[in-house]
Amino acid sequence: MAKREIVHQFKVMAPGGQATPAPPLGPVLGAKGVNPGQFIQQFNAATAKLNGKVVGCIITSYSDRSFEFEVKSSPASVLIKEAAGIEKGSGVPHTNKVGKITSEQVRKIAEEKKADLTAGSTEAAMRIIEGQARSMGVVVEG
Repeated sequence: MAKREIVHQFKVMAPGGQATPAPPLGPVLGAKGVNPGQFIQQFNAATAKLNGKVVGCIITSYSDRSFEFEVKSSPASVLIKEAAGIEKGSGVPHTNKVGKITSEQVRKIAEEKKADLTAGSTEAAMRIIEGQARSMGVVVEG
């Protein structure tokens, strides 16, 4: 059997379990040689339990028009906004604070994201998440 050649490898963000082939996702997939209908069906089945939570996905397309994808965890900013109960981050985070999260919430987010971060320990991952929260105008208490 001939070895499959990688044609494209790219990242997309989509709502888990609720992705549609409509723009912006469908045209991007089609341009990279991935059948949007097949991808959406497989992606929604794999992420059904996430029900609308935005997740990252790395897609690899091959020369025979087949593809593989790997679902990553949600972006840290999405998890922080969800924990703080806010719509969006602050435009001027150093002066205008928009929400608060506890250190326990930071630990939970860090443990969820640890596989996707370059941190060597949970404490290092927590520092990364705390920095992200500060840059969004969210105060970490505790």
